[in-house]
Amino acid sequence: MIEIHQFPCLKDNYGFLAHDTKSGMTVAIDTPDGEKYLAEAESLGWTIDEIWNTHWHPDHAGGNELIKKATGCRILAPAGEAEKIPGIDQPLAGGDKARLGNMEVVIVDVPGHTLGHIAYHIPEARTAFVGDALFALGCGRVFEGDAKMMWASLSRLKSLPAETVIYCAHEYTQANARFALSVDPSNPALTSYAQEVEMKRQRGEWTVPTVLSRELEANPFLRADDAALQAAMGHAGDPVATFAEIRARKDSF
Repeated sequence: MIEIHQFPCLKDNYGFLAHDTKSGMTVAIDTPDGEKYLAEAESLGWTIDEIWNTHWHPDHAGGNELIKKATGCRILAPAGEAEKIPGIDQPLAGGDKARLGNMEVVIVDVPGHTLGHIAYHIPEARTAFVGDALFALGCGRVFEGDAKMMWASLSRLKSLPAETVIYCAHEYTQANARFALSVDPSNPALTSYAQEVEMKRQRGEWTVPTVLSRELEANPFLRADDAALQAAMGHAGDPVATFAEIRARKDSF
């Protein structure tokens, strides 16, 4: 149904081009490096028709204007960050719909990292592009929101089908795994995952995308509602306080 072309950008970003093979439509998910995106699309014989921004940070929207000037593409971006993202053609918020060819794309509100952050879920393709809201074995720093907001956002992502393939925007997994083991050392799913990540990185392989089912078992930021982890963090029965504790520990790890 769709082809997803992934490539490294900047220091540790990933770029993504999603191409509907039937219609020929191509979408750039975020734009860390406009020239790189245009070159990658050209190498594949694809033309970028739309940009889907997850949030306003320059390593996610910095290439918008260059790509739009070169291709005439439309820009879809968070309605809550419209003033920070130039050239928006279609502002989007949770519950809104977009399309990739004939496939419906559902917008999920995931504020916290930034106040307007959104994710793009393509149910038919079992795929979600989550920007900096969720990472393999981690989550984004809470820059503009608070712990309650971020936990609510992660809970929305937790509710997606478990087989959903999660495309996050950075190669942070090795560092995330080392931290995760410090707060959840007896989790066998995490131990196995962390070992695999170390081997992949030693071979120079990517650890993105990930699968939601695996994150639900091993990612401590998604497990703040787990009783054992709550007790270990000193906040029994309180997922928000548990999440806040884990996030604070990661910020100073």
